[in-house]
Amino acid sequence: MRLHNPSRLEIPPESFVSVTAIACAIVSLACFVVPMYIIQPYRAQGPHEFPIAIAIRDSGPVLSALCVLFIVAVMFRLWRRVDRRSRFGLTACLIVAVTGAALTRLNVFEMMFHPDLSPEFGPAASANIDSDDMVVSFTWNGETHAWPVRAIGYHHIVNDVVGGVPVVATYCTLCHTGIVWSRQVDGRVLTFRLTGIRNGNALLRDDETNSIWQQTTGEAIYGTLKGKRLQMMHSDELTFALWKKEQPRGVVLKPDAKSASLYEPKDWETKILDNPVVVDTSKTGIAPRELMLGIATGSGSKAFPMKSVLSAGLIQDRVGTDPVLLIVGPDNLSVRAFRVQPNATYIRANPPADALMTDTETSSAWNFSGCAVSGPLQGQCLTPLNAVKDYWFDWMNYHPQTAVFGK
Repeated sequence: MRLHNPSRLEIPPESFVSVTAIACAIVSLACFVVPMYIIQPYRAQGPHEFPIAIAIRDSGPVLSALCVLFIVAVMFRLWRRVDRRSRFGLTACLIVAVTGAALTRLNVFEMMFHPDLSPEFGPAASANIDSDDMVVSFTWNGETHAWPVRAIGYHHIVNDVVGGVPVVATYCTLCHTGIVWSRQVDGRVLTFRLTGIRNGNALLRDDETNSIWQQTTGEAIYGTLKGKRLQMMHSDELTFALWKKEQPRGVVLKPDAKSASLYEPKDWETKILDNPVVVDTSKTGIAPRELMLGIATGSGSKAFPMKSVLSAGLIQDRVGTDPVLLIVGPDNLSVRAFRVQPNATYIRANPPADALMTDTETSSAWNFSGCAVSGPLQGQCLTPLNAVKDYWFDWMNYHPQTAVFGK
């Protein structure tokens, strides 16, 4: 009698092996397709979908590699035992699995929007930028960098160091948000990459911890640093002509030679208006892509329609309990916001040539930087506030309790 040796592995039936190989091929490809389907620009992600998509994407390289190895092992053991049709099927499964495994190792978003890994800067005087193009500007320790919106709107992210401080300049054209964040978290300097999009707003991933951050809030929403927040650095969004006049010694980001032809077109804002959004704003009575100037203070948040701000030229209001002042620059396009005293009143009537407004209490004249250039308060400066240009759908989504100017 021949005894069965349980330690000897028996080859499963061919039908079972074929089904398993097909399943492995599907799993390998799904490791790429499922996250890409969930994390796409014009599809809303529920509270549980996003973590699932990221978990699949993170485990995808290992899982898809195991699927490839399994199919290769099956082919090695069964190749001589099966007919030509089965060989063709196994080969097709292997091709699909290898394709999935390769795709899981690619950052598709960086393939679409090539990162500027070695940003170079040049003097403002030699920059080939239209005078009315907008730039995001940041100054620290006497050093000023400007990132043209049409360039950074394509790259989305530029890791930089300004005045010895590591920062990341970010811009999401789908929501019109240009924000500069500190790259220092708990004493560690992070390096950021574009990794996707969530409900219409860009996502960043840091190389050091693989945590994922929401661009518009600076909050880590997934990974080791989940719950941490980046520090927003005060920046301006100005026309290039005004920035160059204010910062003649500043430097501006040079175009990346490999990607310059792909930068946002001159009329990018008009084209963005046609894109759908995934946040329902119908109950607010405000168009989803109404451009707002959003201000958040410790006591509340408020959205100011940009068309109202530009039309008024100067607005005094409150955000929560904080008195604020919004002033339009001499180019009639740039806007700054300041915190003011509760009893202070400013008007835009007959200021000196180098000023934009006067206060009614002392008749001191104030310039666009928020500093008094003449009068009893000469030399004093208002406290600047972070003000972010943001489409209404995005501001409302991350500031659900926000007030709206004029409502």
